[in-house]
Amino acid sequence: MSLNQKTLSARKILVVDDDRDFRWAISNLLRSNGYSVFQAQDGEEALKSLEKKVPDLILLDYRMPGKDGITIAGEIKKRTPTAPIVIITAYAEVKSAVEAIKMGVYDYVTKPVDNNDLIFTIKRALEKQDLSQEVERLREVLSERTSLYELMGNSDQIKKLFHLVEKVAPTSFTVLIEGESGTGKELVARAIHSMSEVKEGPFVAVDCGAIPETLIESELFGYMKGAFTGAYADKPGQFELAEGGTLFLDELGNLPYPAQQKLLRAMQERCIQRLGAKKAHPVHVRIIVATNKPLEKDVKAGKFRSDLYYRLNEFIILIPPLRERKDDLPYLAKKFIDEVGEELKKRSAGVSREALSALVSYHWPGNVRELRNVIRQAVLLCNENIPIKTEHLLLSNHLAPVATEVYPSVFVNADGGEKTLREMLKFTTDAFEKRIIEEAIKEAKGNKSKAARKLGIDYKTLLRKIKIHQIRYSGQ
Repeated sequence: MSLNQKTLSARKILVVDDDRDFRWAISNLLRSNGYSVFQAQDGEEALKSLEKKVPDLILLDYRMPGKDGITIAGEIKKRTPTAPIVIITAYAEVKSAVEAIKMGVYDYVTKPVDNNDLIFTIKRALEKQDLSQEVERLREVLSERTSLYELMGNSDQIKKLFHLVEKVAPTSFTVLIEGESGTGKELVARAIHSMSEVKEGPFVAVDCGAIPETLIESELFGYMKGAFTGAYADKPGQFELAEGGTLFLDELGNLPYPAQQKLLRAMQERCIQRLGAKKAHPVHVRIIVATNKPLEKDVKAGKFRSDLYYRLNEFIILIPPLRERKDDLPYLAKKFIDEVGEELKKRSAGVSREALSALVSYHWPGNVRELRNVIRQAVLLCNENIPIKTEHLLLSNHLAPVATEVYPSVFVNADGGEKTLREMLKFTTDAFEKRIIEEAIKEAKGNKSKAARKLGIDYKTLLRKIKIHQIRYSGQ
């Protein structure tokens, strides 16, 4: 529900005045106009009440025992900066009320209060507050749209995808994101979270395929001390860690069948029970799930519960693979070139026409993640200020020709017979790995520690690979 769709009954007004009869009269007037009202007899009581309940508007008397209304207004602004304040003052204090407006108070009304003027002022203040919040929401949407375009591209497919994100984000719908590995499912999930009502809460991502089957329940729901051997202390699960925010369950198709029933129950009842606990307790979590293959096939095969599938199927977002949105490819390639160039402190002259043609014609089974890796390797292999060429692109369907040129024995084994496909792939992969490491060591002028940092691997791994590939370098 957008802010300007709120009903008046949802709007809470705090009335602060030391005159009990005045508070009673004003509260009745406000309730008769559909507002929810709570009261405070002075500034200190008003500040304490803000710790328990945040009003949409504050009616604040100027003259009260202790601190005056303007002083209290300043303290309220620090605690609830978005709630408008209307000062109630006598005619003789209008000058002070005007000064209060300069410091952020919305408006003032004078005693004796005209009921119609008061209701009009309150409505106008709340409408202005709604407008300000709506403008802020639109700013956030625009910022998130820009962020998603920066990360994924700006093709028509991505624009349509973001339109779906924008529609579903403010709702409480469970979202099922489908897309091949490497398409950016978590990016979309994070975009939904950042535009949702729970954006201030945590975003907890769980890879269901990376958790052993025996640990999945304790990982999701937590456990109590002594629940099983090795449970030496209470541990919250991912549901509890995501309290007040979003729980993103990635690769949900890998969730074991027995755990699917508990997930369904948690989603339906909005309660979870730790292993070993006697009672369940409520959780308030937005659920977003993702899968790299259609769950409907697993349902038909009996691998995934149909009731859970239909519970998750409130809203589906399909992320197209990179091969179906190649308009994004030049933009993404440049983005990754700039990123790795900054990382390696290395200037690049972009991509040659032939290399770009090769990128566009490639089928990208690994999607954007594969493109990023290919570009990173290409920038590493390419000399500074030289455009990336086809020989710098380590694409799987280009492996054999390049390897044949450099290593003529790629198709022939040690006995003179033909190698199997597996042997050829291992040979070419090893050859390219050796080539990348040699280039990194060359760029690092023989400094192995620096080369390891460039390659993103630890020092011991680099030494092991140098030994395996029998790499010689300056200083060896």
